[in-house]
Amino acid sequence: MSAIHSSQLSFFAAHAPFDRMEPVHLLWMIERMQLGYYAQGEVILLPEQGVVERFLVIKQGLVQGEQSVADASETDTWLELSVGECFPLGALLAHRPVASVYRAGRDTFCYELPIADFHALLDLSAPFRDFCTRRIANLLEHSKQVIQAQYTQSSSELQSLSSRLSSLMRGTPVTCAPDTSVRVALSRMHEARIGSMIAVDEDGRPLGILTLPDVLERIALPQIDLELPVIGIMTRQLTTLPPEAQAHEAALAMAKQGFRHVLVVENERLVGLVSEKDLFALQRVGLRQIGQAIRHANVLEELQQSAADIRSMAHNMMAQGVAAEQLTQFISMFNDQLTARVVELEYAASGIDGAGLCWIALGSEGRFEQTLSTDQDNALIFIVPEGMTADEVREQMLPVARRINETLALCGFPLCLGNVMASNPAWCLSLEEWRSIFLNWITNGSPVALLHASIFFDFRALYGSHALTDELRLWLAKVASDQPRFLHQMAENAVRNRPPLGVVRDFVVGKERTLNLKLNGITPFVDAARIFSLATGVTNTSTIGRLRQSAVALNVSAIEVDGWINAFLYIQMLRLRHHYEVQQAGLQGLDNLIDPESLNELDRRILKEAFRQARKVQAKLAQLYQL
Repeated sequence: MSAIHSSQLSFFAAHAPFDRMEPVHLLWMIERMQLGYYAQGEVILLPEQGVVERFLVIKQGLVQGEQSVADASETDTWLELSVGECFPLGALLAHRPVASVYRAGRDTFCYELPIADFHALLDLSAPFRDFCTRRIANLLEHSKQVIQAQYTQSSSELQSLSSRLSSLMRGTPVTCAPDTSVRVALSRMHEARIGSMIAVDEDGRPLGILTLPDVLERIALPQIDLELPVIGIMTRQLTTLPPEAQAHEAALAMAKQGFRHVLVVENERLVGLVSEKDLFALQRVGLRQIGQAIRHANVLEELQQSAADIRSMAHNMMAQGVAAEQLTQFISMFNDQLTARVVELEYAASGIDGAGLCWIALGSEGRFEQTLSTDQDNALIFIVPEGMTADEVREQMLPVARRINETLALCGFPLCLGNVMASNPAWCLSLEEWRSIFLNWITNGSPVALLHASIFFDFRALYGSHALTDELRLWLAKVASDQPRFLHQMAENAVRNRPPLGVVRDFVVGKERTLNLKLNGITPFVDAARIFSLATGVTNTSTIGRLRQSAVALNVSAIEVDGWINAFLYIQMLRLRHHYEVQQAGLQGLDNLIDPESLNELDRRILKEAFRQARKVQAKLAQLYQL
């Protein structure tokens, strides 16, 4: 082997996918490659050149991808490729021209392989073919596939017949005493909307089970006396397994004995129930079932189970490749329903009809952007009835709001450390009081006012009179758009939060060598979108909706806005992945801090580009308000 080949083999062995290829295939590729040189600023590939004729690997230098030829400058760079990276895979695989301009960011050398040899190599090397065809053809799509693959594997493990029965049990089984009448047992089954009733003794040991099929065969057709003890018609031959037994053991027992239920027993005491439906649905929680369960929930345990189902649904959606935008909307929608049900139940228990009241969501929930890590940000708007004062209404509502906040905390939504909750008298206000406080923030412009505006201006109705929030929203849109000084202050405050990129495009990390994906990644987009919407009178509360709807009035191209949105969604997906991994590790408390060194090479590169898009949206703010 020549010295040149040895040096080249060492180079390729340090980069994917070449590090997984057979040496003989690497050598075959190297023998057919030529070395190309491109001076800084020189175009390497562009759409007008037609169908791509060569596969390139960067040996030295930097290659930048640009969205257009007319504006081919550094500020239009959307992609940066460094040493060891290859391109343009999507165009090569599709036999088409490139969609972007590829330009040397500095003096650059590239190994180049003719297209015919590229396709021959796809046939020779399975690792190379796998890398090209399924993972790197599109950078963002590749990252999505990597994430999806991780969660699909995890989800498959959860949904396999190797699952422990303890992971399949859903809540505490409904039981009765053996001398309970048939009539009472049936009534409880109907009220709880369950398909079985289990009789237990005083020590919690199961004695018998009654299922819906038994009702027809043992009660309806024989027309037995409904006042008889239910134990007399129950099945006494019970199939029991311990919590650590696996799902396949329960499936075998059901198939062998013809039963539809297995009782989960620990130390002779009943601890759970697994049905035939549970075994084959396992952790696949359906969207319709979650919604129905929330609507029919009447006690804390049922609400807590629904909250757990929402988290399970989020995991399964990630496994199915659902995009971050849709996933956060689903999470927010179900959290909305859960919160509304908690409010509804507490209003009913307190004798409040809810007329003239509106429970509102703030912050990320107000923007439909909740992840698995979310505390409470909520407030109340009310109309003061004739003959009462705002203080009297507030005094009546605060204890109710406090119970609602506490119930939500028990369902997995921690109390807000900043006390931005409806149980705080400062945020339980009449419509006129909200107008007054909003106007004070807008005309004041103090740091505290700007902070409050960044939270409360994202309000959205959850339960009650939506007309109250609609009226407040329209009023705010008109007033804020007429206050350029306030918008200038908000913009000035927003651009201070710079995305963590260094001058040499490395990440700027804190003392713990971490990045805050929420503060430094998501917030620049959220803040800019809020200001754009206030300036243009857009009433949408979501970041993506605000960016899209304000773009025309701000004379921002659709391509530029799409770049902002894609970057925003990518960072959201990284947050979702991080939160899930923390939960799986059994760690307490979810945060948004990641070590960039823990990311794979692809994710680091895309994250850099996402932060660059955040800088671009801040540059637009600076341009609008001459900062």
